[in-house]
Amino acid sequence: MKKLLAFVLILTMSAFCLVGCGGAGKGSEAGSETDTSKNGDGSLKIVTTIFPSYDWIKNILGDKAETADVTMLLDNGVDLHSYQPTADDIMKISTCDMFVYVGGESDKWVDDALKEAVNKDMVVINLLETLGDSVKEEEIVEGMEAEEEEDGEEGEEGEEVEYDEHVWLSLKNAQILVDAITEGLSKIDAAGADSYKANAESYKTELKSLDDEYRTVFDAAEKKTLLFGDRFPFRYLVDDYGLDYYAAFVGCSAETEASFETVIFLAKKIDELSLNFIMTIDKSDKKIAETIKENTTSKDQEILTLDSMQGTTSEDIKNGVSYLSVMRENLEVLKEALK
Repeated sequence: MKKLLAFVLILTMSAFCLVGCGGAGKGSEAGSETDTSKNGDGSLKIVTTIFPSYDWIKNILGDKAETADVTMLLDNGVDLHSYQPTADDIMKISTCDMFVYVGGESDKWVDDALKEAVNKDMVVINLLETLGDSVKEEEIVEGMEAEEEEDGEEGEEGEEVEYDEHVWLSLKNAQILVDAITEGLSKIDAAGADSYKANAESYKTELKSLDDEYRTVFDAAEKKTLLFGDRFPFRYLVDDYGLDYYAAFVGCSAETEASFETVIFLAKKIDELSLNFIMTIDKSDKKIAETIKENTTSKDQEILTLDSMQGTTSEDIKNGVSYLSVMRENLEVLKEALK
């Protein structure tokens, strides 16, 4: 991966050199200073990797979102954990005014990309870094399959800790991250700072209101445990409201086949807790959930899906999907799942 990224970076920077030798660009017309960060019309250029931060940015920008150039790199349903940047992606990052990314294991490529940035004044926001000590390490709960270690890694001292990257699935985290993004936008466009802060406060009111709804629902819920026949990216959400969970894999796992032991454990746990629902995440083929169901005593559980927003596309956005709409839909699913 590192060799591939290095090659992409070389190609990208070579393209910049060719453009620079070819004459005046948009920002170097007569009477204007060269500007590699903003578009020729002075509009903001913002790049983010994932959908939630893209939607937060749009809400904070408000009316200015219509003139800003906001790019979501993972726009075609590619999962964060398998995404690899193209030369065009790196070029967009290199010249933007602000870059927002998650900052976990899946974003190891970002460090190399930022080293080659043309705009040295760009504001960079790492979501995990912003949240600091509230970021959670990945955990293996009872019955969950640990990922297989690569040859030579098991037992090594100083092994790097892996953190749960799915910080956007906490409405509490979202409010903190909106503040950080607002501060970043105010740095690159001081003239719009008051507007951004007002928009952010209004948006955070909606986030807080939905957070309160979640709390009310879970406080009154008949059951307090979720069981996922799938990966589990919702740890921040369940921890916010004191729920318990069982799952086949951690949220960042690349595994797709559950062992017999895992399936049987989860099936017995459903029987033990009298759970009526088995959970999956968006884009799941539901095979593991179906197998768990077939190994329960009653075999009559319903399979429900929670949207982790890891596969949201540009087409979904055009159709009106937003961070708040997904979180509201997830709440409706959870109301059912905890009966």
